[in-house]
Amino acid sequence: MKYVLVSGGVISGVGKGIIASSAGLLLKTMGLKVSSIKIDPYINVDAGTMNPREHGEVYVLDDGGEVDLDLGNYERYLNITLGRENNITLGKVFSKVIEQERRGDYLGKTVQVVPHVTGAIEEWIQRVARVPVDDTKEEPDVCIVELGGTVGDIESMPFVEGLCELRRKVRREDFMQIHVSYIPVVHGEQKTKPTQMAIKAVRSSGLLPDLIACRCEKPLERATTDKIARFCQVPDECVLAVRDMPSTYQVPILLAEQQLVELMTTTLQLDKMTISPVLKTKGEEIWETWKSLTLGLEDVRQTVEIVLVGKYLEQPDSYCSVIKSLEHSAMRCKRKLVVKYVDAEALESETAKKDPAAFHKAWHDLCTASGILVPGGFGSRGVEGMIAAAKWARENKTPYLGVCLGMQIAVIEFARAVCNIPLPQANSYEIDGADEDRIIISMPEHHPGQLGGTMRLGLRPTVWQPSTEWSKLRALYGMHEESINERHRHRYEVNPQYIEQLQEAGLQFIGKDDTGVRMEIIELKDHPWFVGVQFHPEYLSRVLQPSKPYLGFIAASAGMLNEITSNEKGGSANGIFKEMNGHKAAGLDNGQ
Repeated sequence: MKYVLVSGGVISGVGKGIIASSAGLLLKTMGLKVSSIKIDPYINVDAGTMNPREHGEVYVLDDGGEVDLDLGNYERYLNITLGRENNITLGKVFSKVIEQERRGDYLGKTVQVVPHVTGAIEEWIQRVARVPVDDTKEEPDVCIVELGGTVGDIESMPFVEGLCELRRKVRREDFMQIHVSYIPVVHGEQKTKPTQMAIKAVRSSGLLPDLIACRCEKPLERATTDKIARFCQVPDECVLAVRDMPSTYQVPILLAEQQLVELMTTTLQLDKMTISPVLKTKGEEIWETWKSLTLGLEDVRQTVEIVLVGKYLEQPDSYCSVIKSLEHSAMRCKRKLVVKYVDAEALESETAKKDPAAFHKAWHDLCTASGILVPGGFGSRGVEGMIAAAKWARENKTPYLGVCLGMQIAVIEFARAVCNIPLPQANSYEIDGADEDRIIISMPEHHPGQLGGTMRLGLRPTVWQPSTEWSKLRALYGMHEESINERHRHRYEVNPQYIEQLQEAGLQFIGKDDTGVRMEIIELKDHPWFVGVQFHPEYLSRVLQPSKPYLGFIAASAGMLNEITSNEKGGSANGIFKEMNGHKAAGLDNGQ
């Protein structure tokens, strides 16, 4: 097993996840099998109860794990399927050590950070790194390990110590470290001192970076590279300039141009490994497809403007996977994506009284958009604004995609406006706290008073209902499929007792769960694109294989749905990725 550690210094949020994902992609294009682990040094057991406005999006895996959003980057770039144990938190490690102590595993010893906590970290990494993550079902060749935060944080010290111990125990050619730093510009001059101090801190903690990836707004000047190499004691070629790019999907190409593949090959002695000719050929095809898709992005002139009506807009990463899914679909449609964020509360009548300018701007953005998207969320804040957005989209034939809460919003709006179901029934239990007769009710899986891990989580089947051949969404997935698999994260669902009334009025529930009781997909027949899904399709969207609900939404918004649907039926140039993903029921073919 080869390990590539990606750590960070100077400041957090400099793009370690993208650099780690890009390094993994380059290894995969060589024909290697690659896995990833993200280390988060917070004491939370997982990200499930974290506020998106503070921490960013909670990403959900097949096994229901609620994890850091960087695992989404790994899955999207590498087209792999990770599990909850691929995200290690300090809370998980402490829980495991304490559980072992209570069981008597330490035989009366004093339990300490070193060697017990660090030993648990080391064992965890070595065990999870060997778990198969792609359709070969074989042990990975390389594991990318990203250490969250910055080296020197008090929370990360047990992990740093554990990684030092791991490096000591494996062969020299089996461990490589890429340290990501930031190069600030002060009065027009690129400053290297923060990077020098960061490398000094990393080395003093016991880690020895092999490569230094310097994040910068503009290309590094030659003098800057020379100074970093000299004072950080690495060869010049081991200083990589990761400048701002028009798209993050171009970062792998930027790193390849700076010989990252050759540097990793030399350090890890990858040329001595036996690589399957089939996987090597497939890797080369992936790389060619990736380059052809991403290099022409600057030349795209036609735009598609999407309004995202949300409630966590203060944190840019709150809707990370949603935005990535829109980007994947826009690239497939050869359109330049323009996303306008509208605070759902700004669409409500109360805002018109308090802040008329914000109210009118929000409505102007909504009314002039090519498509309207209402993503997932929790709580009552902004719900009436979302309902107003769904009403506008339905009545004015504007393409609409509702995800999770967004689907429930569309059902509530239709119940009120078309079925004339009065309040309080035409509402959600989440909003007014009464359950039995509401349109949206609480699920049995939800345990009030205990929030962590109590939702309907992970990969679940959705079964297409009879007589849905007219469905635009089903046509994209493929009419031959009887069911699809998508990832879920929700506590509330549509009340079955209203289904017949809603369907008779025109709102069709074209997909249900395998019991036939839980509503999964809605669609309107006489609309360019009005689709709601209870699952989160963004979690399975890949760069070279966009999510079908998002692809249809973008295509309809760009006025090219028929063209895209025809292309999907006939197979696309990106079919190479279809072969590498095990989610057959999600519209992807399973094969090698």
